[in-house]
Amino acid sequence: MDELAINPWLAVTLIVVCLLLSAFFSSAETAMSAASKARMLALESAGDKRAGIISRLLDTRERLIGAMLVGNNIVNVGVSAFATSLFVAFFGAEGVIYATVIMSVLIIVFAAVLPKTVAISRPEQTALALARPVAVVVALFGPILIAVEAIVRGVLRLFGMRISDNQNVLTGAEELRGTVDLMHKEGSFGKLDRDMVGGILDLKDLTVEDVMVHRTKMVTIDAGDAPEKVVRDVLAAPYTRIPLWRDTPENIIGVLHGKDLLRALAAAGGDMTKIDPAALALPAWFVPDSTSLQDQLKAFLRRKTHFALVVDEYGEVMGLVTLEDIIEEIVGDIKDEHDVQVTGVRPQPDGSVNVDGSVPVRDLNRAMDWRLPDEEATTIAGLVIHEARSIPESGQTFTFHGFRFQVLRRQRNRISALKITPLDRLN
Repeated sequence: MDELAINPWLAVTLIVVCLLLSAFFSSAETAMSAASKARMLALESAGDKRAGIISRLLDTRERLIGAMLVGNNIVNVGVSAFATSLFVAFFGAEGVIYATVIMSVLIIVFAAVLPKTVAISRPEQTALALARPVAVVVALFGPILIAVEAIVRGVLRLFGMRISDNQNVLTGAEELRGTVDLMHKEGSFGKLDRDMVGGILDLKDLTVEDVMVHRTKMVTIDAGDAPEKVVRDVLAAPYTRIPLWRDTPENIIGVLHGKDLLRALAAAGGDMTKIDPAALALPAWFVPDSTSLQDQLKAFLRRKTHFALVVDEYGEVMGLVTLEDIIEEIVGDIKDEHDVQVTGVRPQPDGSVNVDGSVPVRDLNRAMDWRLPDEEATTIAGLVIHEARSIPESGQTFTFHGFRFQVLRRQRNRISALKITPLDRLN
């Protein structure tokens, strides 16, 4: 220790070098953990060799993190022991206290907090800058890490835990959704963009029953009506494809396209009596109500059509679904000059919202940026009935999911209007 006392600059240099190494390990661990693997794959495809190194390191994430932790602990323990010996040589027994206080401050501030803060604020840039030296360290510590991993796995196995059996709690879709939600909160991702990404991710979890037009709201035409009435009804309808039924509304015999009707009318010289609407109708396409939107979208594209009737397990018509219904789950409502504007959501000055009972929960969530659950019910009336376990009377009030629901109107066994107030607006 006399030589160290004579050469204080050597001691300071060794401490500084160890602190820099500790900062390197800390920043590398944080940057590699926070770096986007998708971003690294994109950079690798663009020809960045450093991104390729990071991708390979992330494929063995356990070994990468282990190397950084082993290196960091070795450096911190070594510099702390060296500093303690140095201070004891200068100040005697009190040097232990001085060394503990000074080295704790230096390690925490300059070797932990500062480098980790820099790395977390610029993870990709930091990871790329440290890619090559980190790869060298992981290679050098290879034998040590294999031994450490074996010991760790052995200890965990004693407690009934197997690393190989551990699975990621979040799926790729959930991780992407969480990232998008975080970006939206930070202001870098707009609400419309967030909803569109969420809509794409939800397609595989939703069925056609969740977005279909219910049979009670379907515009249909009786094939037994006079041709003149059929033409008037088709022209008055806001849609170009209309189901035809015979005898009973549930007996759909085909789908009449407005263009086919107009072509036939032109060919007949405008004489409506010469037109047979049933002969012009296209065969109806029936799909099960349990079909996922993702599968139905693929089916629409494969068949080059975008209109299907939805049936339940007994073959009864439940409603209809169109390609537009599925696209609206991604981009929101699509309106054109012939659409009928339905005002089902009416915000009130006091912060409450008057809602028609038939409004889908998903549409209400999008309109108001709420998070009401839509797993058990499609419409907002269905959600209230599900939670209440009964069909409420007019004037009844319920509180669940952070909202107060007041039944404004009930028609027979159907809730037709509700008033919904977020609980934070009541405080």
